[in-house]
Amino acid sequence: MLIARKIAYNVAVSSFSKILSTALALVSIGLITRYLGKEGFGNYATALAFLSFFSAVADLGLYSASTREISRPGADEKKIMGNIFAFRAGVSLLVLILSPIVVIFFSYPLEVKEAIIIVAASFLFSSSYQILNGVFQKNLAMDKVAISELIGKFFQVLIIFLAVKFDLGFLWIMTSLLFCMILNFILVCLWSRKYIVFKLKLSFPYIGKFLKESYPIGIAVFITFIYFKLDTILLSIIKSSADVGIYNAAYKVIENITFFPAMIIGLIFPIMSKNIFSDTDRFRDISNKTYKFLWIFIVPLLVGTLFLSDGIVKVIGGTSFSESSGVLRILIFALVFIFFGNFSNAILIAGNRQKKLLVVLSIAAIFNVAANLIFIPRYSYLAAAVISALTEMIVVIGTFSLIYKEFKYFPSMKKVGRIILAGAFMAGFIYLFYEINFFLLGLSSIGIYLAALWALRAIKTEEITSIISKRRMDEYGELP
Repeated sequence: MLIARKIAYNVAVSSFSKILSTALALVSIGLITRYLGKEGFGNYATALAFLSFFSAVADLGLYSASTREISRPGADEKKIMGNIFAFRAGVSLLVLILSPIVVIFFSYPLEVKEAIIIVAASFLFSSSYQILNGVFQKNLAMDKVAISELIGKFFQVLIIFLAVKFDLGFLWIMTSLLFCMILNFILVCLWSRKYIVFKLKLSFPYIGKFLKESYPIGIAVFITFIYFKLDTILLSIIKSSADVGIYNAAYKVIENITFFPAMIIGLIFPIMSKNIFSDTDRFRDISNKTYKFLWIFIVPLLVGTLFLSDGIVKVIGGTSFSESSGVLRILIFALVFIFFGNFSNAILIAGNRQKKLLVVLSIAAIFNVAANLIFIPRYSYLAAAVISALTEMIVVIGTFSLIYKEFKYFPSMKKVGRIILAGAFMAGFIYLFYEINFFLLGLSSIGIYLAALWALRAIKTEEITSIISKRRMDEYGELP
């Protein structure tokens, strides 16, 4: 199958599955916010922040590095995956064992501490199956991962619905995550056998050699956690659970959209890794198209959120979370930078510049922690939101500067002005018809944006037809 068509198929299926997963996630948030209220939802968000903490501590760069290595020509996939999967599972089990000790150092209510331990058990399964994602990335089969996550999310929402209906309490809400991760783990393991069957191995000399390459990525992941999720933990310590709830009602909206840039970059990353040195023209072409694709999605998200945040928050959390709409308007700028940050980080990792990436992320993390400690006590969740946006901006400026310095590459801005102009038409439409039904306004404004893209020729017909053309795969090169 032509690579362009295969990528298009994966994007289509993955996008559809992820959109449904996101819709289900927002439904679950709506159920939880109305059931638990601000304080209870704050406790829920605090426990989930520890999932990110565990993921960051145990990552060690294994996922990105293993994906990169199995994408190299002549890679011994079975040896790589056998060792990395076994090692990651062992580290995850250690996290579960140590989690009761970790929670001792926090003055949270007992049920929050119990929820954190449940989260640690969930992490044991989620971290193990995520290592296998590299296999699906290499074979351009991330649609299967997306479908498995959709099934898991549906199962999770069902448990949450039952917990709310029968008033089973906070811990059953948390347990739904554990069941979701177990199901995801089973499905991904079964589907991965189509592409690779490996035996668990644990060669410590091999792991040690691998970690020498991966540890900068692992440190980068941990630093990313610091500026991406530590604000929630700091809010839970410095301010009240209600403040955490208000902040995270908005943050969860943003968080559930970040799947898209990660998914797109995940599909492109193996191709970037293969061609960044061997075929720079192809690398630049793919990177430029990806960059333009990101702009096409960023513009309507930014415009729609700025104008419709009140309605979005009302749908998600109800009237009791009205303060979250202002937070959402700030955090949407963080999301814009996250899109570009995913893109630039992938290029640096593909080009083996993870140590220099680490410097940029460290600067961003230091700024984030210092600013949060200074301003959260006074300005609470508003400070956390502004600092999140500024932190992501620092990452993008730093990483794009690095890319230009190291590879003499800066993504093409061709047609970006037309995409922004299409967004202006969308904004004008929303402004003029703001009083109509929220859902009708949202759908209509997207239609206006797409029509404007077409009319302004921001998207050409040949760009679409090239995806479904019958040219041979060898025009693009074999799959990495």
